[in-house]
Amino acid sequence: MIGRADTPFGAAVAYVRTMVVFIVVWWAVSAWTSNTVLLPSPFAVIAAFVELAGDLELFKHAGISLGRMLLSLGLASLLALPLGIFMGLSRLFDALVDPVVELLRPISGIAWIPLALFIFGIGNALPVFIMTYAAFFPIVLGTIAGVRSVDRRLIDAARTMGVPQRTIINRVVVPAALPSMLVALRLGVASSWTAVVAAELIGAPSGLGYAVEWYRELLMTPQVMAFIATIGVLGHLSDRTLRALAERFTPWTSDARSAS
Repeated sequence: MIGRADTPFGAAVAYVRTMVVFIVVWWAVSAWTSNTVLLPSPFAVIAAFVELAGDLELFKHAGISLGRMLLSLGLASLLALPLGIFMGLSRLFDALVDPVVELLRPISGIAWIPLALFIFGIGNALPVFIMTYAAFFPIVLGTIAGVRSVDRRLIDAARTMGVPQRTIINRVVVPAALPSMLVALRLGVASSWTAVVAAELIGAPSGLGYAVEWYRELLMTPQVMAFIATIGVLGHLSDRTLRALAERFTPWTSDARSAS
């Protein structure tokens, strides 16, 4: 049972084993370089993490970044979910809007930072705009795919019985497309969280990205890596939270995966 990765205990053992190997290799490379600015030892990073957590600086910047991500995800969802539903239901509407979406989608949110600096300046609005932009496209595309995967016979049957279009969307389309929409939200969170560092690096006076740049300028690499590790941990926890929500609201998808 211990060696089986498909059990919770086995997965935990495998994770700990992998992290121990990673830390040992990290320590060996840092000892070989003998340059704490270039690559500090894992113990120095852990000490910096404890120090930053002790004076609450780590939690302050993490809370600000998480707040921006939640706000950005809410704004992106308000825009992308209705748009994706209508684009998935109407071929005509999709033909009108899709060229604009496909024109903007390849443009990275980071590319908008110079222009956004002129519009929003240094503050909270710029990173929220960049993170909303980054989250918008995965959500809208995932929603379109989910709506188009709905069995058309369900929609036709509802229309035959005289069900209003709004009720069809709320009671037929959205429940059937919900698994794809939740996956799209996970991708939106990942894109938004990836953009937080670049957005806060330049256009914010606080947050994890700002802290990374601040300590880099001070050549305090252990603190830099402590904040980078925090970004990774929080991103992983955000994804795990959305997975748990998906299993809670769409349990039939988990049953289908386990059955297959």
